[in-house]
Amino acid sequence: MNHTLKLVSIPDDKYSSYRYDVIFKAYKWDPKVGDHNTISKHAILLNQKTAAQLEEWAEQMSMETALMEEELINRIPLVKELGLPSRIYKTLHRLAGYDRSQNVRLLRFDFHPAETGWAVSEVNSDVPGGMPEASIMPGIARDYLSNSDGVETGRNLAKSLLEAFRTKMKESGRIAFVHATSYSDDRQVMQFLSDYFIAHGFGALFVAPDHLRWRNKKAVSILEGEEGEVDGIVRFFPLEWFEDLPKNSDWQGYFDCNTPSCNHPVAILTQSKRLPLIWDKLGIEIPAWKRFLPDTKEAGSITPREENWIYKPALGRVGESISIKEAIPEKELLLIEKAVRKKPKDWIAQRMFKSAPLTTDDGESYHLCVGVFTVDGKSAGFYGRASQYPRIDKRAKDIPILISKEGH
Repeated sequence: MNHTLKLVSIPDDKYSSYRYDVIFKAYKWDPKVGDHNTISKHAILLNQKTAAQLEEWAEQMSMETALMEEELINRIPLVKELGLPSRIYKTLHRLAGYDRSQNVRLLRFDFHPAETGWAVSEVNSDVPGGMPEASIMPGIARDYLSNSDGVETGRNLAKSLLEAFRTKMKESGRIAFVHATSYSDDRQVMQFLSDYFIAHGFGALFVAPDHLRWRNKKAVSILEGEEGEVDGIVRFFPLEWFEDLPKNSDWQGYFDCNTPSCNHPVAILTQSKRLPLIWDKLGIEIPAWKRFLPDTKEAGSITPREENWIYKPALGRVGESISIKEAIPEKELLLIEKAVRKKPKDWIAQRMFKSAPLTTDDGESYHLCVGVFTVDGKSAGFYGRASQYPRIDKRAKDIPILISKEGH
């Protein structure tokens, strides 16, 4: 597979300037996790054929995901198997009137080069991150390459989201950017996207989830100085966290509101890693999902550390608590195994694919994740992460993805 993608270096004498540009122009305000620098000194270069193939696969999986969501809305008892929080589950009946065409659906499918070809580890269905990295970062990286002839950026995710909202709401409408307002790593994403939307004629306000109320199935802001109806919602706050909001927040009204939203609460139905356990009960053909996602079982059906199997939390994010023993210390592995024994229905067991790392010109080896965004079923940009370990987690580096034109 290695001929289809390679790692190219940002020149050493330019890396410091590149890193500053990523921080200040690409909204990467938190460029470290502990002592780990999370801005890669490399870029991933895909050839055009590979880029187009990944986009085609992601679009097919996006359509299959939408079909599963719409089927699950009508079969709520099946959702019990997904391991969702009880208050969320009890609110799902309010999804009955969901209309895909009235909302903006953002997904990110994470592809990995493996020894047997491409594999998918998951879909980031609820609140996928990586928006600036899939919009601005590739262009910055290209300008720093020693030889950028024949190298181009992929689609701009922010542009795709903007165009999608333009079909759902009035041009000068006001969008509520919903996030955990006390966290800079969440704010940087919302700041980037709101700046882009404002530059193209939209209004914006930054709110926490409990700053919204629901009147006549429309979203209304109660934030001081920003009161009144909003015309659209961009949510960067995981839906399972809603049940921890103050009791007077009335968050349940979000599930059947008519305000265009990215992402609508329907997204939680396919965020759970336990979804494959009920695939065959849905009566839907999902060939792309079954081709790329490794076999998945109940966590309790395997023995701890069974060869070629790993545990994953049903609602895990950023690679957290995945039991790839080659990538984590023994202490963390023991904690994961204890958690699985205590609440096996909050986990799944999945067959582990063998990641195929790439080696740089200077001898460093990295495992890669190539995230493919879709917006309303159409490919919308690439997002990359690189790790020295076979688990892509918070220690991984953000790495731009560029495309080489044919013949280069």
